[in-house]
Amino acid sequence: MQLAQGMARLGTESAFEVLARAKALEAQGRDIINLGIGQPDFKTPEHIVEAAKKALDDGHHGYTPGNGIAPLRQAVAADIRGFRGVEVDPDDIVIVPGGKLTMFYAILMFGEPGAEILYPNPGFPIYQSMIEYTGAKAVPIPLREDNGFAFDAAEVIEQITPATRLLIVNSPANPTGGVVPRPEFDRLAEGLERHPHVAVLSDEIYARLLYDGAEFVTMLAYQSLRDRLIVLDGWSKTYAMTGWRIGYGVWPRRWAELATRLNINSISCTNAPAQYAAIAALEGPQDSVETMRQAFDERRKIIVEATNDVPGMSSITPKGAFYTMANIKGTGLSSKRMESLLLDELGVATVAGTSFGSFGEGYIRFSYANSVDNIREALARIRDHALAQGWGDE
Repeated sequence: MQLAQGMARLGTESAFEVLARAKALEAQGRDIINLGIGQPDFKTPEHIVEAAKKALDDGHHGYTPGNGIAPLRQAVAADIRGFRGVEVDPDDIVIVPGGKLTMFYAILMFGEPGAEILYPNPGFPIYQSMIEYTGAKAVPIPLREDNGFAFDAAEVIEQITPATRLLIVNSPANPTGGVVPRPEFDRLAEGLERHPHVAVLSDEIYARLLYDGAEFVTMLAYQSLRDRLIVLDGWSKTYAMTGWRIGYGVWPRRWAELATRLNINSISCTNAPAQYAAIAALEGPQDSVETMRQAFDERRKIIVEATNDVPGMSSITPKGAFYTMANIKGTGLSSKRMESLLLDELGVATVAGTSFGSFGEGYIRFSYANSVDNIREALARIRDHALAQGWGDE
């Protein structure tokens, strides 16, 4: 029996594989600290949960429109106006079961043999996986530690060819926590004016998780790009709603209709009660968002300091999201070997930098979406092992 060739090119998200391995070890009685999976360790705020319950009690048990219920799309448009300071039409918004669907649809729309798609590397692994699945050429945009893991706009523009169909950007970023400064976005937008054949997907899922006064820049602010720009956002990270599977995309109208058609052909529609919960998240109190952000900020400082205290390891201070991409080159171990050692021998789940692309070699990703006590204990285990093994010794 022969499968379609694209299935052999389909990758995965290694954080889920690490999570499964960690759970298996826990089932054996091992004490595992999970600094691998990228999800908030907080519960969804109660008023959001209650909104979903009410939706069920009110009888919202059936199908919804393919692009999402109108009240939610209107609430998203209002939130974009308030937070991002730009106007979007609710009819340009497509509600999907998780932010991944927006990138999935965007890459499907533009990817095919002979096409090229630029993506950040190290970056969210599904970018490269889906690009290669479509048969398109995945062209990496190198993100370097000495540049704060931000892209260099001039370098990006230089990589564009007549075959380039789509450019993917992500700030604040997974897995690095990097935040691209406004001047770099300005240069990128200016350069893209010379390449009107290139569409842009801006992954802004970590928009509200910023630290040290770092500025969030939305690509929606660049009017010259609006007719070829797709913006991805959702509720998973901001409102601790990873398991609810609810996200959205902002599309040019002609592509919003195609994204809706893809919804109808695949998932029919997004879960009805989750959509009403999402309205409550946007329109209800926002104090929980800031409470979580402040907790992540505290953990960020602790994990960076503790990582820099491990011989052979170092970490620059991330400006966004809830990850640090620790440099492990001084240990002499590969990223994948480090991932295995930390989990199997020390009981600390992390994700190898190479899980996010070839430019991730020499790095390991820590998620600090865990308690301060667990972070301290995990890094203490690593430091003790490093001292015992002589990591970092000349």
